[in-house]
Amino acid sequence: MPRLRRLGILLPVFSLRRGGNQGIGDTLALRGAIDWAAKHSVGFLQLLPINETGADSSPYNAISSIALDPVYITLDFIPGIEAHNLKMGGGTGRKELVDYAAVAEVKWDLLEKGYRAFCQTDEGGADFRRFCEVEQDWLEDYTMYRSLMALAGTERWDEWPEEYNTAERARSFISECSEAEDRRRFYAWVQWHAFTQWRELRTYAEQMDVKLMGDIPIGVSYYSVDVFFEPQWFDLTLSGGSPPETFFKDDAFACEWGQNWGVPIYRWGELRKDDFGWWRRRVEKLTDVFNIFRIDHILGFYRIFSFPWRPERNDEFLGLAELEARMLTGGLLPRFHPNGDDNEVHKMANLEAGDEYLKMVLEAATGNEVVGEDLGCVPDYVRPHLAKLGIPGFKICHWEVGEDDKVVPGGEYSECAFATYATHDHEPIPALWESLIAGGDDTKISLTLLRDFAGLRDSESGHSGSEPDDSHTEYGPEVKWALLDSLCKSKADYAAIMVMDLIDSDRRINIPGTVGGENWRYRLPWKLDDMPDSLKVECQKLKDLIDLTGRC
Repeated sequence: MPRLRRLGILLPVFSLRRGGNQGIGDTLALRGAIDWAAKHSVGFLQLLPINETGADSSPYNAISSIALDPVYITLDFIPGIEAHNLKMGGGTGRKELVDYAAVAEVKWDLLEKGYRAFCQTDEGGADFRRFCEVEQDWLEDYTMYRSLMALAGTERWDEWPEEYNTAERARSFISECSEAEDRRRFYAWVQWHAFTQWRELRTYAEQMDVKLMGDIPIGVSYYSVDVFFEPQWFDLTLSGGSPPETFFKDDAFACEWGQNWGVPIYRWGELRKDDFGWWRRRVEKLTDVFNIFRIDHILGFYRIFSFPWRPERNDEFLGLAELEARMLTGGLLPRFHPNGDDNEVHKMANLEAGDEYLKMVLEAATGNEVVGEDLGCVPDYVRPHLAKLGIPGFKICHWEVGEDDKVVPGGEYSECAFATYATHDHEPIPALWESLIAGGDDTKISLTLLRDFAGLRDSESGHSGSEPDDSHTEYGPEVKWALLDSLCKSKADYAAIMVMDLIDSDRRINIPGTVGGENWRYRLPWKLDDMPDSLKVECQKLKDLIDLTGRC
């Protein structure tokens, strides 16, 4: 698949500001970001998943694999919502962090007003009816689930009343509920506006030569319309996650047992019988909006680390020996599913299965660009096969170490790669640098590798980077632009930084292993057009660097 060398910015939609946007970024704010990107030669904007979320507001825990999150709808574009009503959310717009509860209260109330006006005039009714007909295969179940979720006050379907806590009962209950038809029509109307705005936004981005990069998580939430109405595709006895990693030092459970995401694992055999129809539909709807998409935890297509318990029970297992844990699970322990990589037979089985599933994803993507997040415990067979499939994998520059224990220069990267210093789960560059400087002996090697990749040397001592040195101890313009210069000069077709890296912020998007707090709530301090003059100079320097390194 032909790709152009581009530099992208990781910029969550919820982080954007504009005047009157009810306390969270929306499609109009993103349109402004596209204009900003085009002006500065930024080739793509990397977004997080935009599917509708549940109570925890995590974009990786959506209640639907298809439905878009209504919080990103631009209300200004919807007839029937008066200008004075849009000012209702002015208070939320001034907050430093996204307040999802306040945003939802304001936006759903205004959407309700817009829908009532629509019902009186039926303006655009033909387009709405056409949308419902075309999207029927997923929209029918979604509107039922969304209506029942609102009625019960939670997406946790295993806590719903007995009258509708199974798919069969739910369908029967909905058919007999006199208010259900209007509620379902309302939720369909909301999705019509969401898809209309995002599809128009993709077209606009293409006109501006800026690509929108989406994100598709490997799993779906246990509490989702997909699991509730199509349980045949999921093994609900196991929860997907990742193996133990000492990287997440603040998460004792992750260090001991791994990360338990709570997502059901797939029954691939059943999916195959249906020609992977569920997955194909999911990918096709994603490409309605995005030119590029990142598959989160692409390793899960080959094998996925699975827990025989739900995340709600994690605390029961903290500090237990394996024998004690087996006594609580009936003999089962977390392991890779369906096979580990403990022998060549299992490796070959994992490899063949993963390649089959990813070829299906590429077919469904119909020419759109696919990137694979292949970080973590990576089997030796994965990256060569991703390259054969033409799927660029991630290169965290200071983690790429050769057999000589030295950092791999960006000039030696494959073109089929996605180079960056961090993902949304990591610290931005300013915070990373300071934490490495302040850390103990275990961070000195990482700091040396980071310096080496940036070409930073102690000019007086002639330091070669083979041992840690004390040069460039403070993070500042020299370090920043050396890092960005080396990233842009790498051979990888894709290079990306987080918006915090550009504006010298140490704020984080997410801290793995934690729930709530500031996760998924970061907001820019100002609108992009209103950033301080000193940062506007930095943006111009970035444009010059992009142009100079041929990433424009």
